[in-house]
Amino acid sequence: MSERSGGWSVCPIPISRYPRVVMAHGGGGRIMARLISDMFRAAFDNAELNQGHDGAVLDVSAHAASGGRIAMTTDSYVVRPLRFPGSTIGAMAVNGTANDLAMCCAEPRWLTTGFILEEGLAMETLWEMVCSMADAAALAGVHIVTGDTKVVEHGRGDGMYINTAGVGLVRPGADCRAQRVEPGDAVILSGDVGRHGMAVMTVREGLEFEAEITSDCAPVWPTVRAMLEAGIDIHCLRDATRGGLASAVVEIAEASGTSIHLTESAIEVQPQVAAACELLGFDPIYVANEGRFVAFVPSRQADAALEAMADTLPGARPSVIGRVEASDPGMVALRSVIGGERIVDMLSGEQLPRIC
Repeated sequence: MSERSGGWSVCPIPISRYPRVVMAHGGGGRIMARLISDMFRAAFDNAELNQGHDGAVLDVSAHAASGGRIAMTTDSYVVRPLRFPGSTIGAMAVNGTANDLAMCCAEPRWLTTGFILEEGLAMETLWEMVCSMADAAALAGVHIVTGDTKVVEHGRGDGMYINTAGVGLVRPGADCRAQRVEPGDAVILSGDVGRHGMAVMTVREGLEFEAEITSDCAPVWPTVRAMLEAGIDIHCLRDATRGGLASAVVEIAEASGTSIHLTESAIEVQPQVAAACELLGFDPIYVANEGRFVAFVPSRQADAALEAMADTLPGARPSVIGRVEASDPGMVALRSVIGGERIVDMLSGEQLPRIC
């Protein structure tokens, strides 16, 4: 069961007959039709979805303020376990894709979703994930308008994988490409780093700390919108997901042909996250986040940007963590708390597998 809108929702699929996903739930017949109508359509209820077609027809003309530009993105989620402190694979699938749109300075509006379900998955677990998606979509202001369901044999799917694609409306005049980053820009981080990856890892490894580590999974569009409405000339945005803050910043430095200098003492890491990273041998700036991003803005607007961001980030403290320079194109350097400096590069592989 899943708590929704202040009350408990009961899984609509007859558990006595189908307590677990069976191959027929992906077979295109009556059993699959009932799964779609009684679970997915009931949870994601909206006018576009209820057209009941193979796709969704979206009326972009009703949003003339977008200036006719849309952004599109797609992603797949294979996190293990399916639930972890602070979030689930379902909520992460919604927020992750909506946040990718926000990084394009686009208001997230519509999502598609594809479920790859493993035969034997508990129907209550599926309902819990669907409810978490519906709640996340409502919070992010997006509609899930069409989708697909497939079932694979037991032992071949880790319970559930989810694919989502999204469409958003780009704000007029907004241009958030990395190529707009220029020397003199301030680098702003929207909050602390490392919580999502460590939340997943502590559950996976059975670790316990005095203070629980919870994922930062959340929609970021309200923060981006506040910056745009405050008149901030956002040069670039990038979410710090796989590869963490470090990889995001290196990507921007290489794409813009600039160098970026970061200050370690300005990068917030919660004490329990720092402890978990030290125990497991991870560097927090490489650990994935699901509700944090970096913004590159003219230095003269840094204070105004921080002020605009702060009102939309309960519990988080945005901060200026670095600056952009012209020398050494593509280089990222980090000044440590003891005054030394080291080069930051992308990892050659993946530090934390299956965290998104």
